[in-house]
Amino acid sequence: MQATAYFCLVIATLCWGGNSVAGKLAVGHISPMMLTFLRWFIAVALIALISVPQLRRDWPVVRKNLPLLFFYGVIGYTLFNAMLYSAVQYTTAINVAIEQAGIPMLIFLLNFMFFRTGISLAQCLGFGMTLIGVALTAAHGDLATLLQLSLNRGDGLMLIAIAAYSVYTIFLRWKPPVDWRTLMAFPALGAMLTSVPLLLWEAGRGAALWPDQAGWVITFYTATFPSLLAQILYIKGVEAIGANRAGLFINLVPVFGTLLSVALIGERLQSFHMIALALTLGGIAIAEKGRPKASAPTVPASPVD
Repeated sequence: MQATAYFCLVIATLCWGGNSVAGKLAVGHISPMMLTFLRWFIAVALIALISVPQLRRDWPVVRKNLPLLFFYGVIGYTLFNAMLYSAVQYTTAINVAIEQAGIPMLIFLLNFMFFRTGISLAQCLGFGMTLIGVALTAAHGDLATLLQLSLNRGDGLMLIAIAAYSVYTIFLRWKPPVDWRTLMAFPALGAMLTSVPLLLWEAGRGAALWPDQAGWVITFYTATFPSLLAQILYIKGVEAIGANRAGLFINLVPVFGTLLSVALIGERLQSFHMIALALTLGGIAIAEKGRPKASAPTVPASPVD
């Protein structure tokens, strides 16, 4: 089960790394709130195509938990992505990459504050290694450049995104016992509905931009891989090994984002990329090996896989 969880979490973070690249590529091709709305509109349509019979079977449980499922969509899907896509309009990729590394740390902190979840010294060491790897990637091999960073509007938006996804991860411990398709469909529907006011606000400012051909490619990518595949795999990962341990894998997102930038945008692969990847993977391995023995999944297992 743990090997499966690791595989799920690595693929999920690979998809999210692609989402970061997609956000950068989207500038000038589709506006942030338009991308957020269309992404979840398409995702809802896709998940509905394969899920209607299962959604009907799960409806009695869903009806009792509809506010929670919509909350997942609002905070984990709409708010996080709307803030991320907006942040890249104002701040640098270096800032965004470093700030995303704060998600696992905030998950650890919230779990400790509210649920007294145990944290071992090895987990702290592993987290520190992954953070160094992320920082090395973001700083393009020169950690001294981190001292020159300054916060701006985009950084503030990313802080909101970080808080949103950390809370979403914590709240997965209370997910209802429904099929994974149901757990995707209703939060996605909530995300689509709550992105409409954001799109109207953007249009009211005259900033809405309908996607061109490249914008549609980006939209369909974000609707299928980061929105559906990654969310499903992340939920299964959290379900199997708990939010604290699963959250550590999020540090792979900026590393994968950098590697995908090399492959898709043509940036040159350098030695610090490989060092950073080794630090990140090594940190995860150390944290996993030295986790508290009483560590248990914080999310009840789904009765249907």
